Amino acid sequence: LRALAAGMTLPKTLSMAARFRARHPDTPLILMGYYNPIYSYGTERFIADAVGGGVDGLIVVDLPPEEDAELCDPSRAAGLAFIRLVTPTTLGKRLVTVTEKAGGFVYYVAIAGITGTKSADVASIEAAVSRIRDVTALPVVTGFGIRTPEQAREAGSKGDGVVIGSAIVSLIADADIAERSQDGVIADKIGNFCAKLSKAVRESF
Repeated sequence: LRALAAGMTLPKTLSMAARFRARHPDTPLILMGYYNPIYSYGTERFIADAVGGGVDGLIVVDLPPEEDAELCDPSRAAGLAFIRLVTPTTLGKRLVTVTEKAGGFVYYVAIAGITGTKSADVASIEAAVSRIRDVTALPVVTGFGIRTPEQAREAGSKGDGVVIGSAIVSLIADADIAERSQDGVIADKIGNFCAKLSKAVRESF
């Protein structure tokens, strides 16, 4: 809601991605979101602009494998990795189906609930990563409920990486008026936090 209120749009997101790619030619770049903005933008147009802007992959959380023809198949044909989410309840044949066309890595959702509201359980992460590795050779990256360097270190030790989003969003949302009024202050704060997270994850491998 804050992004929309500030005037953010999908075209602006794609433009931001292209500017990022121009400055950072070797850093993997993934867009994550829902299908409706892509559908409204036009799927073919979106894929072409994403590829043209240097995007490497997509995480589209509301498109199950049954809807692969909508976006997954044409994205893969264009060279975009289509990253799948696996939850604690993705089991058996469903796990095979979900990971069949996955690319880049598998994103393991470590908790059942809304992102950023709970903490991930390390034992359950270890069991889930083992289960996922039985059906795919892709790296398994854990997200949801990871908010501190300590949690990142623990989760990273059980898989191939971690995703941290809500904790960074919270840093921005909680910034006071003084921080918002000074150029670069919030960016530096986020940069320092990310450096701590990165160090913790690297130590876990």
